[in-house]
Amino acid sequence: MNERLILSEKYKAFLRCRAPYEFLEGTTAAGKTTVGLFKFMLRVAESPKKIHILSGLDLGTIEKNIINKDLGILDDFGPLVEYNASGRGQNSLPHLLFHAPSEDKIVYVLGYDNKARWKKALGGQYGCLYIDEINIADMEFVREASMRCDYLLATLNPDNPDLPIYSEYINHARPLPEWENETPKEILSMLNEKPKPGWVHWFFSFEHNLGLPAEKVQQIRDSVPKGTKLYKNKIQGLRGRATGLVFNLQPHNLVSAKWLLEQMQSNQIKFLQVSAGVDTSYSQQSADTFAFVFSGITTDRRKITLATEVHNNRGLTTPLAPSDIPPLLITFLEKYRTIFDLFARSVFIDSADEATIIECQKYKRLHGSVYEFCPAWKKTKIIDRINLQSGWLASGDYLLVTEYCRAEIDELNAYSWKEDKDNEPEDGNDHTINADQYSWLPYKGRIGGKVMVT
Repeated sequence: MNERLILSEKYKAFLRCRAPYEFLEGTTAAGKTTVGLFKFMLRVAESPKKIHILSGLDLGTIEKNIINKDLGILDDFGPLVEYNASGRGQNSLPHLLFHAPSEDKIVYVLGYDNKARWKKALGGQYGCLYIDEINIADMEFVREASMRCDYLLATLNPDNPDLPIYSEYINHARPLPEWENETPKEILSMLNEKPKPGWVHWFFSFEHNLGLPAEKVQQIRDSVPKGTKLYKNKIQGLRGRATGLVFNLQPHNLVSAKWLLEQMQSNQIKFLQVSAGVDTSYSQQSADTFAFVFSGITTDRRKITLATEVHNNRGLTTPLAPSDIPPLLITFLEKYRTIFDLFARSVFIDSADEATIIECQKYKRLHGSVYEFCPAWKKTKIIDRINLQSGWLASGDYLLVTEYCRAEIDELNAYSWKEDKDNEPEDGNDHTINADQYSWLPYKGRIGGKVMVT
């Protein structure tokens, strides 16, 4: 091992781990690529297969950031590795010739930007596959290459959590139990797809890169303004769009259920109005959700989102229909009525979804219910809703309960302006946001400011 490669205990655990799929996510300058490459080559050496794949954005990027860099492959393994940039002999593709103890190994070097080249390379079974910055990789390449390998190691930088790479791959992985507490809760909550056997998620930050001097870490931190999305992505290592976010969710907007219940029990917080909102989407082809929101307005004019719940039809053999919503919705409302001892009599449903409104009203006639199911009041324009909500968030008049509002917190950290039309928000990442707005729109005059409006 290169003597300059100083390893933290977590990186030592990573090197010892024998998982079929491993994903390395985290901050910039955390050492993910440096240590990941070293492990990849060790796995190549011990693999029974001869052919392997090393991939990145393009050939130039791979050469600069992976093969030729300090503590890169050539630096780490010296004369044990030969790089043939233009191919050699029967191997016309760029490749590494690795003189492993058992036999020489061939590691094809592929840029996922060059579809013609990687299509030519793929066609058989491979031992080990390395994908650099898998979050920006061609998804067709990821799908085709990953199903042909015995071992996959991928690095990624934080990105838009709605990219298919997360739902199809990353979010199926889990951290090892002994390292779970070092994974930010924001990312843990997103690792929510059905776990796949042996798939491991690793989160690395500055503190795990023992070869990075403290002054360099501070220089990197100081170079990015706090409070920006770039700071959140690169310095904190959290997912989310880097630019164009509609809302700026801050720590002072988040409260725990324990704190809120204690404040209610001591009469420090009293609720003036409690209501619920519903936004629906019955598509089986998208990640769009049915969103239920339970929320309240306090006597001191703060809006508190108490709970959210989402459902999705994608992948369901028997998808949810409008007639399935009433019992699901009432179960949700009763659950949080019990937890908070608050009753949300008025339930506002997206007025564009007439079928769901009719089914809920029909359910009330047939079975009886204390809840009133009403069309959402949507006369306030979206931009005006955003303006109101942004002001309440900034002043601390808009709070969310962390344990029960994960879905909306995630949306607030992803909801963005359209990239090609920055004066209009995207039509996505907004289902709990919309449902929440439906809950407070009729009562917006009671939120924020000092003068009570009745």
